[in-house]
Amino acid sequence: MTDSWLRALESRIDGEVDAGERRRAEYASDASNYRVPPAAVVFPRGDADVAAVLAAARDRGVPVTARGAGTSVAGNAIGAGLVLDFSRHMSAILEIDTEKSCARVQPGVVLGSLQRRAGASELRFGPDPSTQNRCTLGGMIGNNACGPHAMAWGRTSDTVRELRILDGTGTERTLGAGLSAVPGLDEFARARLAVIRTELGRFERQASGYGLEHLLPERDPSAARAFVGTEGTCGLLLEASVTLVPVPRVTVLVVLGYPDMPTAADDVATVTAVDPIAVEGIDARLVDVVHAHRGTVPELPEGRAWLFVECAGDTADEAHDRAAALCRTAHALDSRIVTDSAVAARLWRIRADGAGLAGRTPDGRPAWPGWEDAAVPPANLGAYLRDFDELMRTHEVDGLLYGHLGDGCIHIRLDLPIADAPQRFRAFLADAADQVVEHGGSLSGEHGDGRARSELLSRMYSPAALDAFAGFKALFDPDDVLNPGVLVRPSPIDADLRLAGLRAMPSAGGFAFPADGDIGTAVHRCVGIGKCRADTRATGGFMCPSYLATADEKDSTRGRARVLQEVVRGALDWRSDAVAESLDLCLSCKACDADCPAGVDMATYKAETLYRRYRRRLRPIDHYALGWLPRWLALGVRMPSVFNAVAGFAPLRRAGFRAAGMDPRRAVPSLADRSFRRRWTDRRGVRVPDDEPGVMLWIDSFTDAFDPEIAWAAVELIESLGHRVRIPERRVCCGLTWISTGQLDGARTRLRATLSVLDDHVSAGGVVIGLEPSCTAALRSDLPALLPDDPRAERTARAVRTLAEFLAEDPAWRPPDRSGHTVLVQPHCHHHALTGYDADREILRRTGATVTEVAGCCGLAGNFGMQYGHYDISVAVAENGLLPALRKDVDAEFLADGFSCRTQADQLADRSAIHLAQFLLDR
Repeated sequence: MTDSWLRALESRIDGEVDAGERRRAEYASDASNYRVPPAAVVFPRGDADVAAVLAAARDRGVPVTARGAGTSVAGNAIGAGLVLDFSRHMSAILEIDTEKSCARVQPGVVLGSLQRRAGASELRFGPDPSTQNRCTLGGMIGNNACGPHAMAWGRTSDTVRELRILDGTGTERTLGAGLSAVPGLDEFARARLAVIRTELGRFERQASGYGLEHLLPERDPSAARAFVGTEGTCGLLLEASVTLVPVPRVTVLVVLGYPDMPTAADDVATVTAVDPIAVEGIDARLVDVVHAHRGTVPELPEGRAWLFVECAGDTADEAHDRAAALCRTAHALDSRIVTDSAVAARLWRIRADGAGLAGRTPDGRPAWPGWEDAAVPPANLGAYLRDFDELMRTHEVDGLLYGHLGDGCIHIRLDLPIADAPQRFRAFLADAADQVVEHGGSLSGEHGDGRARSELLSRMYSPAALDAFAGFKALFDPDDVLNPGVLVRPSPIDADLRLAGLRAMPSAGGFAFPADGDIGTAVHRCVGIGKCRADTRATGGFMCPSYLATADEKDSTRGRARVLQEVVRGALDWRSDAVAESLDLCLSCKACDADCPAGVDMATYKAETLYRRYRRRLRPIDHYALGWLPRWLALGVRMPSVFNAVAGFAPLRRAGFRAAGMDPRRAVPSLADRSFRRRWTDRRGVRVPDDEPGVMLWIDSFTDAFDPEIAWAAVELIESLGHRVRIPERRVCCGLTWISTGQLDGARTRLRATLSVLDDHVSAGGVVIGLEPSCTAALRSDLPALLPDDPRAERTARAVRTLAEFLAEDPAWRPPDRSGHTVLVQPHCHHHALTGYDADREILRRTGATVTEVAGCCGLAGNFGMQYGHYDISVAVAENGLLPALRKDVDAEFLADGFSCRTQADQLADRSAIHLAQFLLDR
């Protein structure tokens, strides 16, 4: 495919065509095990663009693959030709008809957006997969997605009314009830009634193959329903009309405890007898993983496996009576009825988080999809699970079970030996396919077959059925232009495996990556779940601020991970422009470290990449200006008036900023008249017994130079509890600015100096209290990661506390009464991600103040928002959370512990902020 052909294609459409090596890397994988770099990625803006692209591809003999959010775990959203990303521009909700209870949407609409719009009219879309906050309706139609509530409202195929598509010949068709929209479809169905009736549609979750049962005359034949689940192999969706259902008036959650998952599965018939709207199962080992990741989970009934059963009713009494009846009839060890919606949401979150955290086995090994979606008739589920457990032992693989037990669908990711023994991967999948067929089941229950299972269809279906699948596709796509290698004439299940042959990446002397072993394994933590594309701010999420601002896959955590995966496999160089472009807008906010279920830590990967790119080389000027900022501040505090006068002279400041690689639209925060350290030498602390180590207050460069009053408030607060406050005897640094610019050798030098100063205090049992969240997080997280062989590092990291954590540990301390105060709080990203904000949240609750939290990054993010070229995106990030909140609560006290957060609010909203220490000081 030539550049000139792609340029000609782009000239014929309103959308964009991108064949750059970075873009191709971003779209080489979805959420599956497979890697197929496309020739180019197209972002169509409308129907005419889609038609033009398909026509050009047909003329050139280039395959076309449709893509929504790229969350396919079966590999049906990747292809070697043109990949059409419908999520970027074709994402409009065209109509919500409340009288007819239906919606008309473009294929790129995110399900969560549709749910919010429909919810305003007390309606919803029935199917709700765990990816609903980022998956698209087009992708759901492609896979015939289900989710927990398919029990009540069916699969996606049960919701479609009308689909407008382009088939593989470029012909636009409107599919609905009946078969007349596709020439020859009616005759095709009548010629194959016997095989369709005997092999298709045997149970609800039989998702493998095409849904030809929807062609049967006794099932109200529908070309639209038959099209659902074709995985992009039969047409490109332009528009869909789907049914909406009423939101239940009242729901109650029942949690049933069982000794194990097979026993829970044995009880499904009893459970479903009360007509629940959802029956989900989760294994205790997965709960243990969620607990380890989150720190806590809500109380569960006795057991080692649980069914989460949702009952609905028109009244609270009706729903509760149904729940109580279930508890009486179920054969569970223990049960719990949950009527509090907030508690129920936390319990459901175990299930949602588990879907991502299942990417690791209990002993920490990576676990992969491939056999993550098998289904059997519910009556066979208990026996199947027992046999499957034996199969795992035989093949020496392990994983964490969960799934839609009420429908007989099981999800599990397994530590399959893809990288070093792909032949064992193939052997396991073959045996697993034979086993599920023996139990009357399906290779897939909702994710589709894709590249992961299409080759195995011959183990489930007869040659006549496979011939029917080929004939069905030929009616829509006779030239096999659309998503070839999927379902019909399938690619081998062990072809194009992303991990096959991947070798460990040698260390360059940067981060140690103790949990992964090397940077290559670390970046492959990203399996494409795509939570970084979701807006999770409503539930307290911070990831991913750059993607929320641009809606470009390039700026998602996943997109960056995909590019770095190409680097570690040797397809891209660490110093390539593609890598630089990919990481440019990463704010190093660390939100992914907490919010990504797979544990991706892009800030660390970015620092490692910058280290490898610039080690022993001349760096960009801003790395010296901002990366060495503590050095410059140490000089500035000696003559603050001169510094402030120079910084306040606008022409000089703008020229200096340009020369230093910084954005001239930024201002310079004013230095305090006298730094904290310079004043500290003039005072005496409280007297305490000589044998008490006291409290070490970490005086970071920002607090010392710009906001010393915060440190004085903390000193007064701590001393009021009878503790002696100490500070490091000399100026030391956490190395944060060196780390964020990839100057890891310099960071280590500073961290070793820090250890030398702190170790006596820490060894004596003293604690270290940090006031600046980013510096506190660096001491707790980056310190042991950069100095893994120094025993002092881990010891010091364990001694570090936030101010709130320190206060919470003192049983005698009581927060002041702040009843009547209205407070707007901006948690720092590193506070959210690494140290946790729970202690602060609880203290604020105990003050009695009315508190509103801003979720998401402020947008300044240390050096990021100051660097040249980042100002506009910094403001855009702030507009996604901080700035609207400040405009809404103009009279609220603004509380922000982070220097970046306070600076951003001051520069963009002319709003000053206070620190928690100042808010709690009772003056």
